[in-house]
Amino acid sequence: MRPATELENLLGEAESLTIVCHNNPDPDCLASALALGRIAAAVGIDERRILYSGEISHQQNRSFVNLLEMDIQEFDVADVTDRAASELLAFVDHSIPGSNNRVPADVSVDIVIDHHPADDITARFVDHRVEIGATATILTEYLRDLEIELDDRLATALLFAIRRETLGFLRGVTPDEYGAAGFLTDAADSDLLRKLSSPSVSGATVDAIADAIGNRTVRGSVLISHVGRTPERDALPQAADYLATLEGVETAIVFGIIEDTIQLSARSTDSRVNIGDVLSESLGDVGNAGGHREMAGGEVPLGIFADYTSDDTVLVDIVEQVISARLFAGLNLSEEN
Repeated sequence: MRPATELENLLGEAESLTIVCHNNPDPDCLASALALGRIAAAVGIDERRILYSGEISHQQNRSFVNLLEMDIQEFDVADVTDRAASELLAFVDHSIPGSNNRVPADVSVDIVIDHHPADDITARFVDHRVEIGATATILTEYLRDLEIELDDRLATALLFAIRRETLGFLRGVTPDEYGAAGFLTDAADSDLLRKLSSPSVSGATVDAIADAIGNRTVRGSVLISHVGRTPERDALPQAADYLATLEGVETAIVFGIIEDTIQLSARSTDSRVNIGDVLSESLGDVGNAGGHREMAGGEVPLGIFADYTSDDTVLVDIVEQVISARLFAGLNLSEEN
């Protein structure tokens, strides 16, 4: 039985569906949630909701939600606990309760659709394909297999998500992404696609990227930088994307202090480096980090760092020294490299 049919059968038994996005959801997660909701509607589930936690702060993500008029609600733990058997809970673009989401670890999940590396995924329906470039690719396959009619809004959302997740079909792309894009293109709204691709950028984001440029340290083909303290979480992946294009740089990692956590974003085109493994091995004992070979991220609680000093300038210096040292050690680079 194909995954789409198996999913359709499970949804056919339900009366409601709650779709939980990961923290600070990106277009791949958001578009996948939209598509799963559309499939649920097609099998007769009238009660559907999409939940998120964290922030939708990246200008592209805000533009995505606004231009596509997404009905998305802030996460409340009461929405996922004490469910009846007919109330299904789904994760898209993430897979483990308590990991990159605020769902309690003891909550059972019914549906998991994801392409990120993870172990010990437990759900009634699991479609976990780490070889695929985007979760939106998997959902597009379902829509195609189930012959669910595409409108321009959903087609645009999925096509944009695939393009964004693969960095314009240059990162982690597989033949499945090209096939999905071909299927979606005729139904997509080209004007809306252009608007999603060119959102306005806030001054705070530009400042954070400028800080990352100024604070960079390069050893061999590795660049590590920080932005100090910033409210702009989504400036980190944008800075990492930009710095990874510098001549001679194959691996770029950018981190910063955001509220009470240290956030990281990493990119690599070095075939010798699995940047997801590097982050996990370097920071896994003090935080939550990992991802793909070419793209990864992480979060470390500020914790004991904040106990050393109340001076934010000193705190930034301590974090910069400790995190940079861990990352360079994880990449087997010394001061002399």
